[in-house]
Amino acid sequence: MKLRLSTSNILSGGPSIVRRPISEKSNVELLNGLRLNFASCKEAAATVDDQVAGSLSNGHVSGKNNNIPFESWTSLDSNCLHIPSKAFQATPLIEESSEYDITVKLFLLPGSRFADWGLHLQEAIAAVLQELSVESINLLIVSFPGISFDADTEGRGGCGSNKIDASDSELFDAMLYAWRQVELLKSSGVALQIGLAEFGQDRLSKFLPRTKYRPTVDQINVRDCCVVPESMMLFAKQENLELLAHNDCTNILPQGTLRELLDGGENGAGVLAGASGEDEGLRGDLKPEWVVKYTAVVRDRGVIENKGYFASAELSEKSVSRDDQ
Repeated sequence: MKLRLSTSNILSGGPSIVRRPISEKSNVELLNGLRLNFASCKEAAATVDDQVAGSLSNGHVSGKNNNIPFESWTSLDSNCLHIPSKAFQATPLIEESSEYDITVKLFLLPGSRFADWGLHLQEAIAAVLQELSVESINLLIVSFPGISFDADTEGRGGCGSNKIDASDSELFDAMLYAWRQVELLKSSGVALQIGLAEFGQDRLSKFLPRTKYRPTVDQINVRDCCVVPESMMLFAKQENLELLAHNDCTNILPQGTLRELLDGGENGAGVLAGASGEDEGLRGDLKPEWVVKYTAVVRDRGVIENKGYFASAELSEKSVSRDDQ
């Protein structure tokens, strides 16, 4: 079974100026957004349940929203459990899509199968397009697992995590295969620009000649006040590649964090059964696959109108509740 999580629009309180504190990490924003959206949807579902219960008991409404079953605020569609239900989602853009710059960043997570990366890309983009009710996005950035830009070793012949050697040849081939799917989105007009994350000069030197559509953006997480090595800047200029700094976590949604978010514990959503096995909920091995972040900026005003995340995971088994045992 697939689990599809959504924050909906985390700016539902109103548009925000394009400005974010450097200390704010995307993983914190993701988790806070999911928790808030889950709580809001559970409350809405509980209100409906209480109203129905009240109509059946001479107008008396219990007001007890604790321990509401996850089935009342999630939905199952073709072996994919949407958390929350798709009925609670869909926050389309207010203006015509041409009035926005829409940036999408896909995080392929550690442990996801190389062979599934193309499918994950399709799923993530389809979710964003449907959520915003648009047919295309302005920029798609793909972040692959297992690599990170290291400013200390870049351009110095060091052996940082971004150096190419025989041990990561399988990963490199998998990235090229996934990039073919990115190129299809580019050629079909779904993604007007395409980019990468965490690629240094060595990796780019090998990657770029093997692409049909080259990335126009390389997003890198640079330490020490965003000091980009001069050699990297010269290389980017030569290759017509725009360097953008970011503050995202590569492994934005670890397995343990996701399970804690969804289990029946004090701060959990009650979708998964707890470790003790006494709680109702889904049981099985949980494997995060991807996270996608989307941002829609009103072009002529420079404000973010819509921002959110989707996350996807695979659960090995179906739901088992106390009533089923």
